[in-house]
Amino acid sequence: MVSFCSNLASGRAARQVRFRLAVLVMALSGLASATLRATDTNALLDAWFAAQAKVHSLSADFVQTRTLKTLVQPLLATGRLWFSPPSQFRWELGQPPQTIALRRGDEMYVIYPRLKRAEHYSLGASAPRQWRDAMSLLDAGFPHTRKEFNAQFQTQSLTEAGGMWLLSLQPRSAAARQIMPELRVSLTTNDFSLAGTEVVFVDGSRMRNDFTNALANATLDENLFQWKLPADFKVTEPFSR
Repeated sequence: MVSFCSNLASGRAARQVRFRLAVLVMALSGLASATLRATDTNALLDAWFAAQAKVHSLSADFVQTRTLKTLVQPLLATGRLWFSPPSQFRWELGQPPQTIALRRGDEMYVIYPRLKRAEHYSLGASAPRQWRDAMSLLDAGFPHTRKEFNAQFQTQSLTEAGGMWLLSLQPRSAAARQIMPELRVSLTTNDFSLAGTEVVFVDGSRMRNDFTNALANATLDENLFQWKLPADFKVTEPFSR
C-alpha cells in the first residue's frame, strides 16, 4: 500500500491521491451470496467494534493487487503491515521495501529508500480538508468507535460468502467520494479479524490487499513507528507549496 498522496492543493490532486493514498487502503473483493437485514447488519457491526476494542497491535503480510483500465493484467506486489491503535502504522511495499508509509499521531512520512527521498505530511487541523477527508479512509479496517465510524462512512451492504463478511462502505465526505466512491472491507466470520480492504476509484480502477499471517496483540518495537532522517535523504513538504 504505499505509492502515496501528494499535493491536494494542486490541479493534479485527484490523480495524486488515487495513485498514492490507495497504497494505504488496501483490499479484498468478492461476490456475496446472502444479504443481511438492517437489524442483522447493526448487530454484526457492533460485534466487529467489540472485537476491535480487544486489538492492541496487529502485524500481517499482504499481497497488493492493482487493477487498472490501461493494463490487461493486474499489478501484484507483496508487503508488510504493522498497526498500533489509535493512529500508529507502518506499511512496507516490496522486499526489500521500495516504499514505506509511516504514521505516528498527526505526522506521516512516505519514504522511498532507493530514491533517498521522503515526503512529510501533517495530519492536524491545519492540513487541507480534502486531505484529511481522504486520510480518514485509512481507518476503514481499524474502527475506533461506532460513533466515529458512522460519522465517516455509510454502510451500503453487508453480505456473507466463503467464511467472510463483506462490507461495502461509502465515504460520507463529498471530497472523499470524488476520489474513492466505495470501500470494501472483508472480515472473517469466526472472529471478525481483518482479511482485506479494497478501494474502488472514481475511474473504475481498484486496489486491494489480501492479508495473511496476521498476529494480534504481540509487543511491537516502538522504533517501527519512528524514522530518523539520513543525511543523504531529501524531504519535501507537499502542503507547504
